[in-house]
Amino acid sequence: MEKDQQTDKRRTLVLTGASRGIGHAAVRRFSSEGWRVLTLSRQPFDDNCPWPEGAANHVQVDLGDADSLGLAVADIRSRLEAEGGKLHALVNNAGISPKLEDGQRPNSIDTPMQVWRQVFQVNFFAPLLLARGLFDELNAAQGAIVNVTSIAGGRVHPFAGSAYATSKAALASLTREMAADFGPHGIRVNAIAPGEIDTSILSPGTEGMIKDIPLRRLGETNEVADTIYYLCSDAASYVNGAEVHVNGGQHV
Repeated sequence: MEKDQQTDKRRTLVLTGASRGIGHAAVRRFSSEGWRVLTLSRQPFDDNCPWPEGAANHVQVDLGDADSLGLAVADIRSRLEAEGGKLHALVNNAGISPKLEDGQRPNSIDTPMQVWRQVFQVNFFAPLLLARGLFDELNAAQGAIVNVTSIAGGRVHPFAGSAYATSKAALASLTREMAADFGPHGIRVNAIAPGEIDTSILSPGTEGMIKDIPLRRLGETNEVADTIYYLCSDAASYVNGAEVHVNGGQHV
């Protein structure tokens, strides 16, 4: 009984794109602070993953498929009901940035429209649908939402394609709209815009961009995760509608 009571007191995070990079670092950061983390990913839970309760708290979902997303929302709500129906944070971290068949940057002339639709479904519509679908649980906890945008949303990027960049720009705008709409209900909505972060999926040539970053280095995933955690914590209780640049000054 004591264990159940302790579980009920834990804060709960729903995190998309948890299987690698920034998402994986966020799982570590929130878990270290005692949060229960519900991870959403296209991949099934990896049995080699060392996180306790990881398998029980994993939801396999294709964010690019509306039916799959709807089922995932119902699953999450059912799990949260057992914890008092409260969701303290939603972090929309998942995003896709497809390349053309020849490896070139997908621009606004050559990128097939079905690719545009797929990118916007995952990068833009899924965050909105998750926030709407989990509104009651976020409201009950007076929780926080963090949307992960990108430096590419504010400038033409040498590697990120047009569909990816514009989807992130749209997500930044959506963050402001959500902050205005969700704020009166006590739900804070903010965004972080990472720059060049050292992950396993860096595009070839990224190292050459370091000269344009005032701090003269790539960012680390834990630095992004720390910022996400701050925006979900009580320390950011009056931060709403912000987009925090985590890029070493690259945007200036």
